[in-house]
Amino acid sequence: MRLVRCKYNSAIRWGVLKDSRVALLKEPPFERIIPSKKSISLSRVKLTVPAEPTKIVLVGLNYRDHAAELNMPLPIDPVIFLKPPTALLAHGQKIVLPGGVDRLDYEAELALVIRKEAKNVSAEDALKYILGYTCLNDVTARDVQKKDGQWTRAKSFDTFCPVGPWVETDFDPGKSTVICRLNGAVRQRSQTTNLIFSVPYLVSFVSRVMRLFPGDIISTGTPPGVGAMKPGDHVEVEVCGIGVLKNSVVSENKAKRSHR
Repeated sequence: MRLVRCKYNSAIRWGVLKDSRVALLKEPPFERIIPSKKSISLSRVKLTVPAEPTKIVLVGLNYRDHAAELNMPLPIDPVIFLKPPTALLAHGQKIVLPGGVDRLDYEAELALVIRKEAKNVSAEDALKYILGYTCLNDVTARDVQKKDGQWTRAKSFDTFCPVGPWVETDFDPGKSTVICRLNGAVRQRSQTTNLIFSVPYLVSFVSRVMRLFPGDIISTGTPPGVGAMKPGDHVEVEVCGIGVLKNSVVSENKAKRSHR
């Protein structure tokens, strides 16, 4: 089932997408999914970020082939960090290259959305706490990261967390392929069988550190092949079995002009 969060008649609504039509839901889908009688064409709505998280938790170095690419040892525990909700960006919107940033990188990832409050969850029970799965681009100002020696500023600029286009509830996170295309050319490609820490393990691990709430996002790390983007580029993150998240890149000055 594909769950979308969309703008319709100036209101943000949840819906179920099927055959290019959206069946609007009576309430957010975290407790239960109750379709209303209202069904509309996908062309009549504007997709928004398919979650409203209190936090976005990401994992560094979680693909074996990425660790091999960097000639780094496998981590003993997941290395986690946060992006603020202000970094969120919807499918089809523009990633803004901030002034003063020299290198802007894409990082294609499989992400999950939490369904219900979770604290100290076991790996065996973790899947019960997941609403579904989506695509995420962990956009990074690489030169800022190297300058700072840590990740917060480099990964937290506005528009640096594209997520979408929807949440897929019927998905096996252990049997998929994550792909990034830049201007149509494949730059990243790996299988989730290469994950060092599985999705259930990650949910359990994070829940032992911080309480998770409905709508929170956990992203599972990026495959090898991370590289730079520039204004005018088009970037796609595909997770096979979910869909394709598409965004383009624009300079900060051009973004400001377009909003005048």
